[in-house]
Amino acid sequence: MKPIHTFICVFLFLSHILCDSPEDAKRKRALLVKKHLKRLKKIDGAIKLVGGRGEFEGNVEILHEGSWGAICDDEWDVNEARVICKQLGYLSSDAEPTVNSYFGPARRKYWMDNVYCDGSEEEISQCRFDGWGQNDCTSTEAAGVICSEPEEPKQKPKNDNKISMTPLGKDVKVRLKAGRVATEGRVEIKNAAGQWNVICGDGWSLFEALVVCRTLSLGYASDAMQTDFFGGNLTSESLGGIKCTGNETTFHHCLYNQHATGNCQSKDVAAVSCTETMSDLVIDHVDLMRTAHLEDKQMFFLQCAMEENCVASTAYEVQKENDAWHLETRRLLRFTARIFNAGNADFRPAIPKHLWEWHMCHMHYHSMEVFATFDIYNSTGQRVAEGHKASFCLEDNQCLPGVEPKYACANYGDQGISVNCSDIYKYTVDCQWVDISDLEPGKYRFKVAVNPEFKVPEMSFENNAAVCDFFYTETFGSVTNCVVQRP
Repeated sequence: MKPIHTFICVFLFLSHILCDSPEDAKRKRALLVKKHLKRLKKIDGAIKLVGGRGEFEGNVEILHEGSWGAICDDEWDVNEARVICKQLGYLSSDAEPTVNSYFGPARRKYWMDNVYCDGSEEEISQCRFDGWGQNDCTSTEAAGVICSEPEEPKQKPKNDNKISMTPLGKDVKVRLKAGRVATEGRVEIKNAAGQWNVICGDGWSLFEALVVCRTLSLGYASDAMQTDFFGGNLTSESLGGIKCTGNETTFHHCLYNQHATGNCQSKDVAAVSCTETMSDLVIDHVDLMRTAHLEDKQMFFLQCAMEENCVASTAYEVQKENDAWHLETRRLLRFTARIFNAGNADFRPAIPKHLWEWHMCHMHYHSMEVFATFDIYNSTGQRVAEGHKASFCLEDNQCLPGVEPKYACANYGDQGISVNCSDIYKYTVDCQWVDISDLEPGKYRFKVAVNPEFKVPEMSFENNAAVCDFFYTETFGSVTNCVVQRP
């Protein structure tokens, strides 16, 4: 053995790494890196994933002021998931976001809510959000991700971390048990062997509850619960990771994750509450096309809107870097959003009245943090402009003949949308736009969605969005060919 090689071996030995084969040396180097990363995790803004099958997936927790906290799933999508995976050293291109506490309920307080990233950030704490600890979220709203491990060159293929879903099958039967009334209770399914088992509550949402109620001819889902209130014992046969789109005719058409069977993180079971009456919001796509137009507006007049994140990220960069930022202009695509309640029950916000947030700029309370989202996509489906409406004040602006308006925002009034009434946000209202200042001229897809996060139950979510063609030149913009569909 050469002297220099002997010296290296002795040095590595003293560092607890033996001069073994290249594969062993690589493994030990990885352990050292992992140990170093654990020390880095103690830094403010560090993140980790909890509750998943492996370290590549789980609910996201972030470190702030020396304690770990969860992130709420409000406005959580693929951009935020990509930043999380990037920060953890995984491939960001294949990041998959999860909501509704898919990997079990939040174990700690929420540090972040309404997180908005454009995808370029290196860490999630660099994204915009409401402020540390400011949230209105429950334990069933934890945000999570599923990341893909980096592929090692000339080695074994990378692991497929994506969830494999399997149909429940036509032999599956469903029932409700232990409810106070016949329309509520824990959900149990009967397998091919004739055994009844409860369902793991992880990731259980209104979509699955809606199909259960439809299957049992009990109307519509008013609540989807992850709870032990109705009893039931989780076993190795308890299914988990059940997913429905919400429009299945029967429950056996839904899918489930085989890997989640008997592996319930929350220890809570899935339960539902059904009702015969329910609201159903429908967006007026014709009024949207009729009122859409461009407007250039100085940032001085957008200060209120900037407080609610209603402009593009570059506007905040201009504000930081340019002393005369208030004289700069932003180009806005403005339009009217008319939302009609075609159901047989009033649409009411999910947040209790005492938790509504007062907005000084707009001089009224906001009862829903995210009632509508406005997005523009290019031909490849990439979101290129976003004008999210942080919150709405819900009221009856216009009703059909014979219907008396019930809800009004003024004077801390009750908020909602009555049956056969419309809430109308005219194009003249703050934040009723998409900031397209950075958009190149061309052809795009424009989408407006109401109740986009499905926080409030409805008869159906298939009519909550309008997707349109948007043609944009430097001086003109037109919105045409709108189609009503699911968000």
